[in-house]
Amino acid sequence: MDICKKFGKNIKKYRKKNGITQEELSNISGLHRNYISDVELGKRSISLKNIEVLSISLNIEITNLFKFEE
Repeated sequence: MDICKKFGKNIKKYRKKNGITQEELSNISGLHRNYISDVELGKRSISLKNIEVLSISLNIEITNLFKFEE
């Protein structure tokens, strides 16, 4: 699995752990819902700034987004 898919899987995991939809994460983060969907599916590479925005929006340490399970 490539890094974009692994990263997206973590975004989805923490979003669901927080009990929020992509739409709600979009509203919290200011990022478009389609963008969040593409990131979660590993279809889009994400900037460092947006990684920070999502970690803050999900209320998690940024390093958690880079802990990949095999």
